[in-house]
Parts: sequence; structure tokens; C-alpha cells
Amino acid sequence: MGWEGWFALATVALVLYGLAKNWAGPDVILMGGAVLFTAMSFVSGRFPSPSQMASSFGNEGVLTVAVLFIVAAGLTETGGMGLLTERVLGLPRNTTDAQIRLMLPVAGVSGFLNNTPVVAMFMPVIADWCKKTGISPTKLYLPLSYAAVLGGVCTLIGTSTNLVVQALLVESRKTDPSVPLLSMFTLTPVGVPIAAVGLVFIIVASRWLLPERRTFLAQLSDVREYTVEMLVQPGSPLVGQTIEVAGLRRLPRLFLTAVEREGEATVAVGPDFVLHANDLLVFAGVVDSIVDLQKIRGLVPATDQVQKLTASRLNRLLVETVVSDSSPVAGKTVREAEFRTRYDAAVIAVCRNGERLRGKIGDIEVRPGDTLLLQATPGFVARHRNNREFLLVSPVTDSRPVRHERAWIAIAVMLGMVLVASAESVTGVTIFGAALVAAALMGITGCLSADQARKSVDVPILLAIVAALVIGKTMETTGLGEFLAGEMVTALEHFGPWGVLAGVYLLTLVFTEIVTNNAAAALAFPVAKAAAAGLGVSFLPFAIVIAIAASAGFATPLGYQTHLMVYGPGGYRFSDFMRMGIPLDIICMVLAVVLTPMFYPF
Repeated sequence: MGWEGWFALATVALVLYGLAKNWAGPDVILMGGAVLFTAMSFVSGRFPSPSQMASSFGNEGVLTVAVLFIVAAGLTETGGMGLLTERVLGLPRNTTDAQIRLMLPVAGVSGFLNNTPVVAMFMPVIADWCKKTGISPTKLYLPLSYAAVLGGVCTLIGTSTNLVVQALLVESRKTDPSVPLLSMFTLTPVGVPIAAVGLVFIIVASRWLLPERRTFLAQLSDVREYTVEMLVQPGSPLVGQTIEVAGLRRLPRLFLTAVEREGEATVAVGPDFVLHANDLLVFAGVVDSIVDLQKIRGLVPATDQVQKLTASRLNRLLVETVVSDSSPVAGKTVREAEFRTRYDAAVIAVCRNGERLRGKIGDIEVRPGDTLLLQATPGFVARHRNNREFLLVSPVTDSRPVRHERAWIAIAVMLGMVLVASAESVTGVTIFGAALVAAALMGITGCLSADQARKSVDVPILLAIVAALVIGKTMETTGLGEFLAGEMVTALEHFGPWGVLAGVYLLTLVFTEIVTNNAAAALAFPVAKAAAAGLGVSFLPFAIVIAIAASAGFATPLGYQTHLMVYGPGGYRFSDFMRMGIPLDIICMVLAVVLTPMFYPF
């Protein structure tokens, strides 16, 4: 190995250290290493050139990840995912029941959707359950992330890591036609047993290995409590359901204060109260919960002013405003203030110093200092941000209306994509082609807008993948991968291909626990490729264990990005991951190393 290999080794070690120490985001650190290697191409031809780095942005695996983000956004924006899960999840009886109800569908869905949006979509479900049942968040958030990872190793599109491995295989195939590629279900015979055993372990062991701990945020009380009125639409799926079954009894930080029917109000609303069409429901709660309330199918703001707004429903959002003492609406009731005429906005909720306001929204007298929740257009924020009539104008995050009427369209598009991609050998349509058509259909059918599609693409993840491809290529061209593989083969050759396979898995696992899963796959790939060539055996088993090991890192929050997503909301400590994750790491490793050569011989 020449000086180029030693330079690459030092740079990769520095990148690993920087990722472990969290100097910056993974995309920044990895891209820094990739740019340094590219710059070195002007010194030695063994480093990737700028044109080679540019070509990585057009890698089919990278583009597939980008397009799948858009498909997942279509399911989110239409409530399609909620439509599929709400009938399965229900209301759990205890912690074990909650874990089973949660992890089985999460693992199933994660086999066909990227893990990150799946976990993001299920996190509000857990927050709701913990409020309703009193279950500790620490018992559910980490199992959510673990289940998503275990489901993701079952199919090629289950996680971006698998697609990174596929991208590396495609790249290698350009110079070596004998390099195998992964199909939609190549990982399934190995991944499904790993997922099944892993889920059972989590359910059984979590009662001892996961603590019961309340998060800091769960102990806080939000003083901004709004009063909001919602109407049950005729034909709504809520009609005929009880308050309990409809899920309106114990909403997180939201209280159903009264139900008004044909002019008569029921204040003490019991769980067996049956909802009718045109029932007026009066809630009191915090803004985040009201945003969730707006997304329930069949519930709409009770004020008729919302229907009279000029902008279409899909072009509106919620805005919080604080009324100043010089505002012309101060001293008037909401109805008298004529918000629609004056501001092209409708008041749907009012908050006053944490006081629970009584009476109809239209009859509440607006006072200076009141916080109003408006349904308006994005232009309202720009027009009135510096208006002296308001002390504050702030858009509410993620408050655009859900396109419930297109939920089944989004589901059909997603299922069609999976079916077409699964039959690639018959249809000739690749996963990228199927995902590209699905993303286009999401836009054509109105499941999401062009702006929402653009915002759904996680650019840092894509940059990290591109950088990882460049780093992996550098390890190969400088001889570093071959050097490390030679050392590994020398140390493990008396154990045969099985021993080297176990070494590749362990190496990849160590990488993924201290850096990122996609980077781990890229770093281990050239090492495994050279090891397989040195042994004269098929590379396919090594590619499979890299894909599994790079995802199945459970012992640190760095092991997978979804672990970081649940770290704070679950109230976890680093030791919680170690205690639960190390045994799970060992289980997955043993199963992967034993099962892979059984289905895909050397």
C-alpha cells in the first residue's frame, strides 16, 4: 500500500473520530472527507476526480432514496398512513400490548418505506398513547425505532442503507460484470427471521432492560390553553361512534369540555356518548393538540367563516397572533371583529392567560394580550408580521390541512409501486423506475403539492450518501480496502469464509455504532469486496451481511438516525441503549452470519 493508502487511512480515521465526537452533522463531516479526497486527485490519479464525484450525485441508489422521500410524503400529507394504522393500533391495555400493537405494523411498513418517515409518523401515536394510558415513553419510543430498523432489513427498499449497498454494487458492476446485484427480496430469507427473533426479544426483555421514566417535557404544563369549537361533518366516520371509540376522550393535553346538539349543551361528556352529525364539540387545549385535532377525518372548525375564506383549503395554515392594545378588534367579540372581511382569516381558537374560556367562540370578547389561533394563508404572515395591530404573528409548524379525500389514492400508489418493483424480473421495471412513477402520481393526483415534494427530500441524508460513495471509492482505488481485507483474511483465514464473513459483519457493526449506517456500509464495502476476492468466493453473502450490519446497530444512539429521533422524546440515557442494544446486536449478528450462507452459498 502506497502513501495514498496511508493518507486515506488517516483521513478515514479522522472522519470516524469527528462523527463520534459530533463535530458537525454527518453530511458535513463526510462531505468534508470526500472533498479532501477529490482535491487530492490533482496530486495523485489514485484519488477520485471531481467528475467522478459529480457522477455520484446521479447514482441510481441516491436518486431512489430521494424519490422515496416524496412517496412517503404523499402518504403523510393525505393521512394515508394514519388510515392504515388507526384500525390496527386501537387502544392498548398495558405496556406489552402496546409494544405488540406498535412494533408489528411498524416492522411491516418499514419493509417498504424508508425508516425515518415511518418513525416520524408513529411518534405522535406514542405521545397520544402515553397520555391516554399512562405508559412510560421509555417503554415505547426505543422499541419503535428498533422495530423500524428490524423491518427495514427485510427488503431492498426498507432502508436507505440497503440502497446504498445496491448503489455500491451497481458502481462496482461497471468494472466487474460478475458483481451480483440485490433484488427486492434478496434480503428477505435472512431479514425476516432476524426481525422475528428481534421483536420477541424486545417484548420479553424490555420489561427488565428498559426503565420507566417520564420525560421532562411530559411534566410541564403549557399555559397557552385555547378554546376551540369543532363540528362533526355529515357522513363523517365519527358519526355513530362513542367519544371513547372515536379517540376524543383523552387526547394529549386536550380536553373535551362540552358537546352541543340542536341548541342543547352536554357539559359532563361521558365516554359512551354517541356522536351525531352536526354535533358541536368544544375543546380546551394546547396548540399542538389543536393541530392534530384539525387532521382528524370528519372534524372541521365550527365557524362558517372558515368556509368563506378566499383561499382554497389546501392553501391555508394556522397562525398564532397576539392582539395589541391598539388593534381595532380589541373590545369587540370575535363575530363583531369581522376577521374574514378585515384580514381574510378566521378565528378558530382563543387563549387568554391560561384561562379556560366559556361560551361560543363568536361570543368571546377580544382583549389586548389575547392569543388568537387563525386559519389563514401564508400571505397573512408576510402582510401582518410588522403590523402594530398584532404583537406577534407566527405560523404554526405542520398545520396545513391533511388531504383525507386522497388517502386511498396515496395508498394505492404506494402498493402499486411495491408490486411493480417486486416483479422486476417480469416487468423489467427497476425500483427507481417504480418509485419515480409513484412520486409523479402523488403529484398528478393531488396527494401533495410541488412545494411539499421539494421540502420532503432530506438533502443532508443524500449528501451523506454521496460522500460515503466517494469515500468508499477512495478506499478501493488507493488500496486501503485491499490492505484491511488482507489483514482480516490473514487473521481469520483458518476459520474459512464463515470466519471472514463474521469479521466483515463485526467491522461493519462497529462502524455503524460509532458513525452513521450509510457511512458504515460504504466504509466496509471495499474491505469485504477485497476479502471475497482474496478467498475466491461469491461476494453476495458479504454484501448481504454489510446491508444488515450497517442497519442493525442498536447499542448507541448513533447506530441509526431514528435512534436519535427518539432519544429526547423517550427521555433516554446513553446507558439505556447499551443495556438493551448490545444483546440485540449479538442476536442479529449470530443469525445473519449463520443464515446468510445457508440461503446464498459462498
